[in-house]
Amino acid sequence: MWSLLAISFAFVGLVDAHMAAWHPAMYCFNGTTAGQVNYNTNDATLPLYMLSQSDYWFHGFNKCNQFPPADGEFLELPAGASFTVEIADNRGVTSLSDDGKHATDWPDGGTHPDDYSITNLGGAPLSSSGCIAEPNFHTQNQSMAAGSAFAISYTSNLDEVALDNLVVFSVQYNTPWKRVTTYDVPAAMPACPADGCICAWVWIPNGCGQPNIYMEGFKCKVTNATSTTPIGTPKPPVWCEEDQSQCVQGPKQIMIWNQAEGNNIEVSGNDLSGDPKSPAYNSKCGFKDGKYHITGVKRLVTDVFCYL
Repeated sequence: MWSLLAISFAFVGLVDAHMAAWHPAMYCFNGTTAGQVNYNTNDATLPLYMLSQSDYWFHGFNKCNQFPPADGEFLELPAGASFTVEIADNRGVTSLSDDGKHATDWPDGGTHPDDYSITNLGGAPLSSSGCIAEPNFHTQNQSMAAGSAFAISYTSNLDEVALDNLVVFSVQYNTPWKRVTTYDVPAAMPACPADGCICAWVWIPNGCGQPNIYMEGFKCKVTNATSTTPIGTPKPPVWCEEDQSQCVQGPKQIMIWNQAEGNNIEVSGNDLSGDPKSPAYNSKCGFKDGKYHITGVKRLVTDVFCYL
């Protein structure tokens, strides 16, 4: 267990830390040093910007993709229900480290106002880009948080996952925000192979700093599956804020943006609010929110699955 002194040194330099979705079934849950368990790791949170495909894909640049979860550990996706992860800037401020002693409602282990925003910082600093700095979730308030998503590939081998078989199945608008975050699972999700599926958590911030992306991997499996309908082949999303009829219908890929190669979405100019366009897992790129509508699961299933 950590001492308070160790904690104080551990968090030095984490002011600019970013976000990851934490669960024991994630890749590099214990960090990226072989044979060591780092209860204070932030390896999975590091942003991805102007990297080669092998470097950004499932966090290859720091070898996060080479540290799979323990055998038998899966992120369970209950068909027709929901699952929970912890979004935080460091494993040390989740319930998955030191018995959760340093976890709070917020992703940085801090205490902030319920209506936290750049106009109600509660003593926290403002970032150089005029946004909330702690935690660094690239937003001015909750309503402007860009949204995050989970995607699934029906293969058990990470090396076989590609853009054309990794399908977004759940989106949570206005995240990252609080630490404990829940995502819905479509009722028609089919079962995974015996050795499980590969899932990815993805997020593209809405400005407030470097225009980067986030992607991390999980071993996952669908539970209580009743459907045998296979998922369809996903297509690249497009920017469609101005005209929702132009949004891509059906299964969608995750978005790769501002990388040295492999980008599948490009934007230019300003959005309707007058800010530079930034792709996001929300209606601006045709992604529906999976949480707030009772019929949203069915609607999301229609987007994810291809009925033959």
